[in-house]
Amino acid sequence: MRSLSLRPRVAMAIYAHPDDADVAAGGVMAHWASQGCAVHLVVICDGSKGAHGSQTKPEGLREVRRAELQLAADLLGVAQVHSLEVPDGDVTNSEELRSTLVGLMRHVRPEVVLGPDPTATFFGGVYVNHRDHRETGWALLDAAAPAAAMPLYYPERGEAHQVSWLLLSGTLEPDVAVDVASTIDVKVKAVLAHHSQTGDDAEGISDVVRGRASQAGRPLGLSFAEAFRSVELAG
Repeated sequence: MRSLSLRPRVAMAIYAHPDDADVAAGGVMAHWASQGCAVHLVVICDGSKGAHGSQTKPEGLREVRRAELQLAADLLGVAQVHSLEVPDGDVTNSEELRSTLVGLMRHVRPEVVLGPDPTATFFGGVYVNHRDHRETGWALLDAAAPAAAMPLYYPERGEAHQVSWLLLSGTLEPDVAVDVASTIDVKVKAVLAHHSQTGDDAEGISDVVRGRASQAGRPLGLSFAEAFRSVELAG
C-alpha cells in the first residue's frame, strides 16, 4: 500500500447507483474539486428499486433519488452529473453501454476515472457485491482500456482519448490510498444526502463512514483515507 497524490484537471467517476460514488470516493472527489478539478459523475442506474419497503413505488423513488443525487453532487463540488437512467438490476456490460461510456470519456477527456472493482464479489462472508456494481466495473474497464484510446473503436463517438489512471474502489486488493482528511466532513454530508438509503440514523451513518475512512488510512498513518486498486494506463 502506498499513498497516492494526484491533482487531475479533469476526472470522471462512473458508478451504478445514485449513492455509490459518495460512499466509495466522495472524499477524493471533493478534494479534487476543491483544487479546481472538473469532476464529472456518471450514474448508470435510476435508483428505482433501491428500497426494502414493499409499499415504495419505483417512479416515486426514482424522483427522490434523483434529487438526492444532485444535492450530494453539489455538496462535493461535482461539475456535472450524467445520468443514464438504466433501471436498477438491468445493467449489463453491453455494446450500448460501452459505446456510451467511450463517448463520455472522449467528450469529457478525464485524466483519472474512478469506479468499482468488478473482480470483488464476496466480502467477509456477509455481503455479495451487487451485480450492477460488477457490470458497471467491467463496462468502464472495457471502455477505458482500450476502446476510448483507440480511434477505430466507436469512431462515431469522437476523437480518441487515453485515460491515464484508473482508481477502482470497493476492492479486495487495494494498493493505493488517498488522504481525505480535509474533506471527510463533506463526504459524510454527501452520504447523508441520500436519506432514502441512510434513514434517520445520521450519527450512526457518520460513524460508519468515518470508521471505514480511518481503517483505510491506518496502514499509512493517515487519519482518513480512501483506498483503491490502481491502474496506470499512461504516464
